[in-house]
Amino acid sequence: MKTFALELPANYRLHDVLAFHSRDTESVAEEVSATRLRKGMLINGVPVVLDIALAPTSASCKVDADGKLSKSAQQRVREAALSILGLRIDPEPFCAFAAKDDMFGPLTLAQPGLRIVQSATVFEALTWAIIGQQINLSFAISLRRTFILQAGRQHSSGLWCYPEAADAVKLSIDDLTSRKFSRAKAETLLRLANLVASGDLRLDVSPTNSIEQISAALLAVKGIGPWTVNYGLLRGYGYADCSLHGDVAIRAALQQLLGEDVKPDMPRTEQILARYAPHRTMAAAHLWASLHPPGDQQDEDSP
Repeated sequence: MKTFALELPANYRLHDVLAFHSRDTESVAEEVSATRLRKGMLINGVPVVLDIALAPTSASCKVDADGKLSKSAQQRVREAALSILGLRIDPEPFCAFAAKDDMFGPLTLAQPGLRIVQSATVFEALTWAIIGQQINLSFAISLRRTFILQAGRQHSSGLWCYPEAADAVKLSIDDLTSRKFSRAKAETLLRLANLVASGDLRLDVSPTNSIEQISAALLAVKGIGPWTVNYGLLRGYGYADCSLHGDVAIRAALQQLLGEDVKPDMPRTEQILARYAPHRTMAAAHLWASLHPPGDQQDEDSP
Protein backbone atom coordinates (compact mmCIF):
# COMPACT_ATOMS: atom_id res chain seq x y z
CA MET A 1 0.00 0.00 0.00
CA LYS A 2 1.50 3.33 -1.08
CA THR A 3 0.58 6.92 -0.24
CA PHE A 4 1.48 10.10 -2.09
CA ALA A 5 0.29 13.71 -2.00
CA LEU A 6 -0.64 16.13 -4.77
CA GLU A 7 -0.85 19.88 -4.38
CA LEU A 8 -4.08 21.48 -5.52
CA PRO A 9 -3.80 24.88 -7.25
CA ALA A 10 -5.45 28.13 -6.19
CA ASN A 11 -9.09 28.49 -7.33
CA TYR A 12 -9.36 24.71 -7.57
CA ARG A 13 -12.96 23.79 -8.44
CA LEU A 14 -13.40 20.66 -6.37
CA HIS A 15 -17.15 20.54 -7.10
CA ASP A 16 -16.43 20.01 -10.84
CA VAL A 17 -14.26 16.98 -10.05
CA LEU A 18 -16.78 15.49 -7.64
CA ALA A 19 -19.67 16.05 -10.06
CA PHE A 20 -17.88 14.32 -12.94
CA HIS A 21 -16.97 11.25 -10.90
CA SER A 22 -20.33 10.96 -9.14
CA ARG A 23 -22.46 10.86 -12.29
CA ASP A 24 -23.23 7.17 -11.64
CA THR A 25 -25.45 7.26 -8.57
CA GLU A 26 -25.03 3.50 -8.08
CA SER A 27 -21.26 4.02 -7.62
CA VAL A 28 -20.06 0.62 -8.80
CA ALA A 29 -16.53 1.82 -9.67
CA GLU A 30 -16.43 5.21 -7.92
CA GLU A 31 -17.41 6.36 -4.45
CA VAL A 32 -17.61 10.11 -3.91
CA SER A 33 -18.26 12.27 -0.88
CA ALA A 34 -17.53 15.91 -0.10
CA THR A 35 -13.97 15.13 1.03
CA ARG A 36 -13.15 11.74 -0.44
CA LEU A 37 -13.01 10.04 -3.82
CA ARG A 38 -12.41 6.30 -4.29
CA LYS A 39 -11.82 4.93 -7.77
CA GLY A 40 -11.51 1.29 -8.83
CA MET A 41 -9.36 0.35 -11.81
CA LEU A 42 -7.35 -2.52 -13.21
CA ILE A 43 -3.65 -1.75 -13.65
CA ASN A 44 -1.68 -4.44 -15.50
CA GLY A 45 -4.29 -6.95 -14.38
CA VAL A 46 -4.16 -5.97 -10.70
CA PRO A 47 -7.34 -4.64 -9.04
CA VAL A 48 -6.51 -1.25 -7.53
CA VAL A 49 -8.52 1.24 -5.51
CA LEU A 50 -7.16 4.77 -5.48
CA ASP A 51 -8.45 6.43 -2.30
CA ILE A 52 -8.12 10.22 -2.44
CA ALA A 53 -8.67 12.33 0.68
CA LEU A 54 -9.38 15.91 -0.38
CA ALA A 55 -8.36 19.02 1.54
CA PRO A 56 -8.59 22.65 0.36
CA THR A 57 -4.99 22.78 -0.93
CA SER A 58 -3.92 19.15 -1.28
CA ALA A 59 -4.99 15.60 -2.05
CA SER A 60 -3.65 12.63 -0.11
CA CYS A 61 -3.72 9.56 -2.34
CA LYS A 62 -3.61 6.02 -0.94
CA VAL A 63 -3.15 3.05 -3.25
CA ASP A 64 -4.81 -0.21 -2.20
CA ALA A 65 -3.78 -2.97 -4.62
CA ASP A 66 -4.87 -6.62 -4.58
CA GLY A 67 -1.40 -7.67 -5.69
CA LYS A 68 2.08 -6.36 -6.29
CA LEU A 69 2.46 -3.32 -8.52
CA SER A 70 5.60 -2.80 -10.57
CA LYS A 71 7.26 0.60 -10.61
CA SER A 72 5.69 1.34 -13.99
CA ALA A 73 2.26 0.34 -12.66
CA GLN A 74 2.74 2.57 -9.62
CA GLN A 75 3.53 5.44 -11.98
CA ARG A 76 0.34 4.66 -13.93
CA VAL A 77 -1.66 5.00 -10.71
CA ARG A 78 -0.04 8.37 -10.04
CA GLU A 79 -0.88 9.45 -13.59
CA ALA A 80 -4.45 8.30 -13.00
CA ALA A 81 -4.66 10.53 -9.92
CA LEU A 82 -3.57 13.56 -11.96
CA SER A 83 -6.25 12.77 -14.54
CA ILE A 84 -9.00 12.12 -12.02
CA LEU A 85 -8.29 15.43 -10.30
CA GLY A 86 -8.12 17.44 -13.54
CA LEU A 87 -4.50 18.48 -13.05
CA ARG A 88 -3.16 17.81 -16.53
CA ILE A 89 -4.10 21.02 -18.34
CA ASP A 90 -3.26 24.36 -16.74
CA PRO A 91 -6.28 26.60 -17.53
CA GLU A 92 -4.38 29.87 -17.17
CA PRO A 93 -2.70 29.97 -20.62
CA PHE A 94 -6.11 29.83 -22.30
CA CYS A 95 -7.50 32.49 -19.95
CA ALA A 96 -4.60 34.78 -20.86
CA PHE A 97 -5.00 33.94 -24.56
CA ALA A 98 -8.74 34.69 -24.51
CA ALA A 99 -8.71 37.63 -22.09
CA LYS A 100 -9.50 40.24 -24.76
CA ASP A 101 -11.67 37.96 -26.88
CA ASP A 102 -15.27 39.16 -27.20
CA MET A 103 -16.70 35.66 -26.91
CA PHE A 104 -14.42 33.79 -24.52
CA GLY A 105 -13.16 36.70 -22.41
CA PRO A 106 -16.46 37.00 -20.50
CA LEU A 107 -16.74 33.20 -20.22
CA THR A 108 -13.34 32.79 -18.60
CA LEU A 109 -14.12 35.59 -16.16
CA ALA A 110 -17.44 33.96 -15.27
CA GLN A 111 -15.85 30.52 -14.81
CA PRO A 112 -12.48 31.08 -13.09
CA GLY A 113 -10.41 28.00 -12.48
CA LEU A 114 -12.43 25.78 -14.84
CA ARG A 115 -10.50 22.60 -15.64
CA ILE A 116 -10.80 19.47 -17.73
CA VAL A 117 -11.56 16.48 -15.51
CA GLN A 118 -10.45 13.19 -17.03
CA SER A 119 -11.05 9.48 -16.84
CA ALA A 120 -8.49 7.44 -14.90
CA THR A 121 -7.03 5.74 -17.98
CA VAL A 122 -6.93 6.28 -21.72
CA PHE A 123 -8.80 3.01 -22.34
CA GLU A 124 -11.56 4.11 -19.98
CA ALA A 125 -11.84 7.46 -21.78
CA LEU A 126 -12.04 5.86 -25.22
CA THR A 127 -14.57 3.22 -24.21
CA TRP A 128 -16.66 5.89 -22.47
CA ALA A 129 -16.60 7.94 -25.66
CA ILE A 130 -17.77 4.94 -27.71
CA ILE A 131 -20.46 4.06 -25.17
CA GLY A 132 -21.74 7.64 -25.20
CA GLN A 133 -22.04 7.97 -28.98
CA GLN A 134 -25.44 9.34 -30.02
CA ILE A 135 -27.28 8.54 -26.77
CA ASN A 136 -28.27 10.63 -23.77
CA LEU A 137 -26.14 10.82 -20.64
CA SER A 138 -28.33 8.70 -18.37
CA PHE A 139 -28.45 5.82 -20.87
CA ALA A 140 -24.69 6.10 -21.44
CA ILE A 141 -24.08 5.86 -17.68
CA SER A 142 -26.29 2.76 -17.52
CA LEU A 143 -24.36 1.08 -20.35
CA ARG A 144 -21.04 2.03 -18.77
CA ARG A 145 -22.14 0.40 -15.52
CA THR A 146 -23.11 -2.75 -17.41
CA PHE A 147 -19.72 -2.82 -19.14
CA ILE A 148 -17.91 -2.51 -15.79
CA LEU A 149 -19.94 -5.29 -14.19
CA GLN A 150 -19.50 -7.57 -17.20
CA ALA A 151 -15.80 -7.01 -17.96
CA GLY A 152 -14.35 -5.54 -14.78
CA ARG A 153 -13.32 -7.24 -11.55
CA GLN A 154 -14.23 -6.57 -7.96
CA HIS A 155 -11.58 -5.28 -5.58
CA SER A 156 -11.30 -6.93 -2.15
CA SER A 157 -12.94 -3.80 -0.70
CA GLY A 158 -16.07 -4.47 -2.77
CA LEU A 159 -15.59 -1.63 -5.27
CA TRP A 160 -15.60 -2.67 -8.91
CA CYS A 161 -12.57 -1.92 -11.10
CA TYR A 162 -12.93 -0.47 -14.58
CA PRO A 163 -11.72 -3.10 -17.09
CA GLU A 164 -8.60 -3.03 -19.19
CA ALA A 165 -8.59 -4.14 -22.82
CA ALA A 166 -7.43 -7.64 -21.82
CA ASP A 167 -10.59 -8.02 -19.72
CA ALA A 168 -12.97 -6.54 -22.29
CA VAL A 169 -11.89 -8.97 -25.04
CA LYS A 170 -13.33 -11.83 -23.00
CA LEU A 171 -16.82 -10.50 -23.74
CA SER A 172 -18.83 -11.49 -26.79
CA ILE A 173 -21.04 -9.30 -28.93
CA ASP A 174 -24.06 -11.11 -27.48
CA ASP A 175 -22.92 -10.35 -23.92
CA LEU A 176 -23.29 -6.66 -24.70
CA THR A 177 -26.29 -6.66 -27.04
CA SER A 178 -28.28 -8.69 -24.50
CA ARG A 179 -27.76 -5.77 -22.11
CA LYS A 180 -29.08 -2.98 -24.37
CA PHE A 181 -25.91 -2.20 -26.34
CA SER A 182 -26.60 -1.68 -30.03
CA ARG A 183 -24.77 -4.19 -32.20
CA ALA A 184 -22.71 -1.43 -33.83
CA LYS A 185 -21.66 -0.01 -30.46
CA ALA A 186 -20.78 -3.49 -29.12
CA GLU A 187 -18.74 -4.30 -32.22
CA THR A 188 -16.82 -1.01 -32.01
CA LEU A 189 -16.12 -1.46 -28.30
CA LEU A 190 -14.78 -4.99 -28.72
CA ARG A 191 -12.92 -4.10 -31.90
CA LEU A 192 -11.02 -1.41 -29.98
CA ALA A 193 -10.38 -3.77 -27.06
CA ASN A 194 -9.00 -6.48 -29.35
CA LEU A 195 -6.67 -4.06 -31.14
CA VAL A 196 -5.34 -2.68 -27.84
CA ALA A 197 -5.02 -6.07 -26.14
CA SER A 198 -3.14 -7.54 -29.13
CA GLY A 199 -0.73 -4.61 -29.28
CA ASP A 200 -1.82 -3.68 -32.78
CA LEU A 201 -3.06 -0.34 -31.43
CA ARG A 202 -0.70 1.31 -28.96
CA LEU A 203 -2.21 3.93 -26.67
CA ASP A 204 0.99 5.00 -24.91
CA VAL A 205 2.54 8.29 -26.03
CA SER A 206 6.24 7.95 -26.83
CA PRO A 207 8.85 9.40 -29.19
CA THR A 208 7.77 6.77 -31.73
CA ASN A 209 4.02 7.05 -31.07
CA SER A 210 2.81 10.64 -31.02
CA ILE A 211 -0.68 11.92 -30.29
CA GLU A 212 -1.06 12.54 -34.03
CA GLN A 213 -0.15 8.92 -34.80
CA ILE A 214 -2.52 7.63 -32.12
CA SER A 215 -5.30 9.82 -33.53
CA ALA A 216 -4.74 8.48 -37.04
CA ALA A 217 -4.72 4.89 -35.78
CA LEU A 218 -7.97 5.42 -33.88
CA LEU A 219 -9.65 7.03 -36.89
CA ALA A 220 -8.78 3.92 -38.91
CA VAL A 221 -10.87 1.78 -36.54
CA LYS A 222 -14.34 1.11 -37.93
CA GLY A 223 -16.98 2.83 -35.80
CA ILE A 224 -14.65 5.52 -34.44
CA GLY A 225 -15.02 9.00 -35.92
CA PRO A 226 -13.46 12.42 -35.28
CA TRP A 227 -15.74 13.26 -32.32
CA THR A 228 -14.88 10.01 -30.53
CA VAL A 229 -11.16 10.53 -31.14
CA ASN A 230 -11.18 14.12 -29.92
CA TYR A 231 -13.30 13.28 -26.89
CA GLY A 232 -10.93 10.40 -26.11
CA LEU A 233 -7.91 12.68 -26.43
CA LEU A 234 -9.56 15.20 -24.13
CA ARG A 235 -10.68 12.78 -21.39
CA GLY A 236 -7.85 10.28 -21.80
CA TYR A 237 -4.70 12.26 -22.50
CA GLY A 238 -5.60 15.75 -21.37
CA TYR A 239 -4.57 16.89 -24.84
CA ALA A 240 -4.79 20.68 -24.97
CA ASP A 241 -5.93 21.19 -28.57
CA CYS A 242 -8.94 18.94 -29.22
CA SER A 243 -11.52 20.28 -31.68
CA LEU A 244 -15.04 19.24 -30.62
CA HIS A 245 -16.73 20.86 -33.63
CA GLY A 246 -18.91 17.77 -34.10
CA ASP A 247 -20.41 18.07 -30.63
CA VAL A 248 -24.01 19.26 -30.62
CA ALA A 249 -23.66 21.08 -27.29
CA ILE A 250 -20.57 22.97 -28.49
CA ARG A 251 -22.58 24.18 -31.47
CA ALA A 252 -25.54 25.06 -29.25
CA ALA A 253 -23.29 27.10 -26.96
CA LEU A 254 -21.83 28.94 -29.93
CA GLN A 255 -25.33 29.67 -31.23
CA GLN A 256 -26.19 31.20 -27.87
CA LEU A 257 -23.00 33.26 -27.69
CA LEU A 258 -23.35 34.45 -31.29
CA GLY A 259 -27.03 35.30 -30.76
CA GLU A 260 -28.08 33.41 -33.88
CA ASP A 261 -31.32 31.58 -34.68
CA VAL A 262 -29.73 28.24 -35.59
CA LYS A 263 -26.64 26.31 -34.54
CA PRO A 264 -23.58 26.84 -36.74
CA ASP A 265 -22.86 23.80 -38.88
CA MET A 266 -19.79 21.65 -38.27
CA PRO A 267 -17.49 23.28 -40.88
CA ARG A 268 -18.24 26.75 -39.53
CA THR A 269 -17.86 25.54 -35.93
CA GLU A 270 -14.49 24.05 -36.84
CA GLN A 271 -13.43 27.38 -38.34
CA ILE A 272 -14.51 29.29 -35.25
CA LEU A 273 -12.71 26.92 -32.87
CA ALA A 274 -9.57 27.01 -35.02
CA ARG A 275 -9.05 30.62 -33.86
CA TYR A 276 -8.36 29.30 -30.36
CA ALA A 277 -5.69 26.74 -31.25
CA PRO A 278 -3.61 25.48 -29.47
CA HIS A 279 -6.14 25.84 -26.62
CA ARG A 280 -9.27 24.33 -28.19
CA THR A 281 -9.77 21.84 -25.35
CA MET A 282 -10.23 24.62 -22.82
CA ALA A 283 -12.43 26.48 -25.29
CA ALA A 284 -14.67 23.39 -25.40
CA ALA A 285 -14.68 23.19 -21.60
CA HIS A 286 -15.91 26.77 -21.31
CA LEU A 287 -18.56 26.25 -23.97
CA TRP A 288 -19.85 23.11 -22.22
CA ALA A 289 -19.87 24.85 -18.86
CA SER A 290 -21.88 27.74 -20.30
CA LEU A 291 -24.75 25.32 -21.00
CA HIS A 292 -24.49 22.32 -18.70
CA PRO A 293 -23.66 21.37 -15.12
CA PRO A 294 -20.08 20.12 -14.59
CA GLY A 295 -19.61 16.43 -15.40
CA ASP A 296 -22.11 16.22 -18.28
CA GLN A 297 -21.08 14.37 -21.41
CA GLN A 298 -22.72 15.49 -24.63
CA ASP A 299 -24.11 13.30 -27.39
CA GLU A 300 -22.20 12.85 -30.63
CA ASP A 301 -23.78 14.67 -33.56
CA SER A 302 -22.66 12.35 -36.36
CA PRO A 303 -24.09 9.28 -38.13
